[in-house]
Order: sequence, then C-alpha cells, then structure tokens
Amino acid sequence: MATQTTNPKSHVDSRIPSTMRAVVYRGINDMRIETVPVPRIGPGELLVKIATCGVCGTDLKKIHTGSHSAPRIFGHEMSGTVVAVGPGVTRYKGGERVVVHHHVPCGECYYCRKGTPAQCPLYKKVGATAGFEASGGGFAEYIRVMDWVASSCGVVPIPDGVPFEQAAFVEPVNTVLKGVKMLNLQPDDTVLVIGQGPIGLMHAVLASRTGARVLTSDLYAERHAIAARYGLKDPIHAGSENVVERVLQETDGRGADAVILAVGGNALIKTAMDATRCGGKVMLFAQTQRGDATFDPGVVCMDEKTLMGSYSSSFAILDEVTDLVFNGYRNGFDLTQLVSHRFQLEQAVEAIEVASHPKADSMKIMVEPVAGSGAE
Repeated sequence: MATQTTNPKSHVDSRIPSTMRAVVYRGINDMRIETVPVPRIGPGELLVKIATCGVCGTDLKKIHTGSHSAPRIFGHEMSGTVVAVGPGVTRYKGGERVVVHHHVPCGECYYCRKGTPAQCPLYKKVGATAGFEASGGGFAEYIRVMDWVASSCGVVPIPDGVPFEQAAFVEPVNTVLKGVKMLNLQPDDTVLVIGQGPIGLMHAVLASRTGARVLTSDLYAERHAIAARYGLKDPIHAGSENVVERVLQETDGRGADAVILAVGGNALIKTAMDATRCGGKVMLFAQTQRGDATFDPGVVCMDEKTLMGSYSSSFAILDEVTDLVFNGYRNGFDLTQLVSHRFQLEQAVEAIEVASHPKADSMKIMVEPVAGSGAE
C-alpha cells in the first residue's frame, strides 16, 4: 500500500494507506460507504486511526433533516490511536491511545467568560475531519485533528486498561454532567428522568450520585432492567403508568424537584412541567431541533417553575469527567454495558438505521472500522 507523504520532521506510521473507507453523507437520508483519501496533516496536527465511534442523536438529526450541506463525514464520539504527528507536536506521540473532541472553546470570549462555552465562536468551529467540510469524521478509518484542538485539552490520553469503547463516552458524559450540575441538586431532592436510552440513563446515574432520589421513566422494561444494573431502583413504566400521577404519589403530591427530559420531541415538555413541583426545574436536554412548542406560561410565572436547557460539553469539568469515565470502568460506571450493537464500518449504514429507529433491545450503537477494535 502507498504511504502518506508528510513532513520528514513529523512522526508517521509507515503502514498508513493513501485511501480509506468512510461513511459519506450525500444528502438527506443518503449515507454511502465510499473510498476517500486519508487526510493529510500539517504543523501542529495529528492523524488518528479510529478504533470506535458512537452514533449520537445529533448525528442522526443532521442526517435526517438536511441541516448540514453535503458531502460530509459525521461521527464525533470517537477514540483511537495517534499514527502521525505534524511538525511542532510535542504533547503526543505515535501509538498513543486518545479520545478526540471535535471542537473546543477558546476560554476567553464573552460566552466563555459567561459560562456558556457551547456558544463560543471557536467552539462552533469543528476541528476534526475525515475529509470534505469538517464534521468530526469518526465514521471513517482516520481523522485529521487540527492544531487548535491538538494544542488544547481536546485530545485526551486513554489510560492503560481502559477500552476504546469506554473512553469514547468521555464526550457524551461531559454533556450529561454539565446538565446535571446546572440543576444544583440536593440530597433531599427527587428527580425524574424521562427516557432511559443511553443519555437518559447516564443522567439518572449522575443525578443519583448527588444523593438525590431518582425516578426513571421509559416505555421499555428492557431499559429499566439495564438501569437497575447501575443502581436505579425506581422505574416508572410509561407504557402502562401515568407518569405525572406516579411522581405525585412518590412526592406527597408536590411533584419532582427537577425533571430531566432526555427524549427528543416537544410533546413531553408538558408532561415534564406537570410532573415538577412549584419552584422546581425542568431541564430540556434532547430538544436540539428548533421550532415552536406550547406550554403554559403561568406555571413559569405563578408556579415559579424554571424551564432551562443544556447543550453540548464544558471543558471546565473535563478532569472530573475523565475521572468518572476512566476510573469508573472498574468501579461501577462501566459504560460498555450500554453498547447493544457493534457494526463494522462497511455496515455503518445499517448502524445508522438501527440507531434511527430505537427499540427495546437497542441502546448505544457503535461503529468500529475493524471488528473488536473498540475493546482493545
């Protein structure tokens, strides 16, 4: 195989091919397995060979709505191995296992200073690509990590003994912990988490770690069974129970102190508001598509209920997140148990289809360029 040509001062793995396989977005619901060039790297940049990449709800939104131009290569919950470093890179070396973030905040702009780094102009600029318009690139064999990501905290070394799959949860756990922290939960609080897919389950686990009592709502008994493995013992079976009535029963008629809505769509916003006590909080986490929603403004004003949102990650809590994910692998927070399906890259279109139509037995969907690479 032909090798990639780079500056002789950079570290290059001689086994790097000139082309690779990737899942290319060509338009709404049009995903294709194609052969594309392996990205070339420049000064300060990294080339990372992908071991595994999770399929995220935001990937699905882009694929199904056409919110982004084509062609692109999506995927951002990714981990892999550094195989080439550009001139000037001293923090990383070939062979190092890493988690890669596809964007990082500047830490200095108005939005960063105000504690909303996801609105930072640099954060909105994607710094990892497998080709075409930069879009993460985790649904490919290799990605190019741009200099502003590689020189900041955007590339995280993976400790020995932690599988790639566990490490790939660093980004989604960050988004979840950020939202949980915004609720400022207290040990005597009762929290309702609506939805027990991977994101909702992680919300419930991290909320329970504050000492709060956590009620979990989902349609599928199978998901409640998975949640029980993580110590979540108060399920509400939404298919057969009235969620609001059950929450009122569990809270002496008050309602939950906080409700986390971890399911997309606006229909459940009213349920979340109705299940919240006067003076409580409702966190919207999965409402990532813009549009109109109807709710009673009187419950915000007269009942003093707070409607709030949380989006994307915060690098201010990255150390806490990596401690949770890396040390948690052997200490009660093994997130690989959430992986229900693993697909090789050539099967990635099927992976996206499964993720797009969740069922009782589907949780986290992973795409691995080589079968079994996520467990290494």
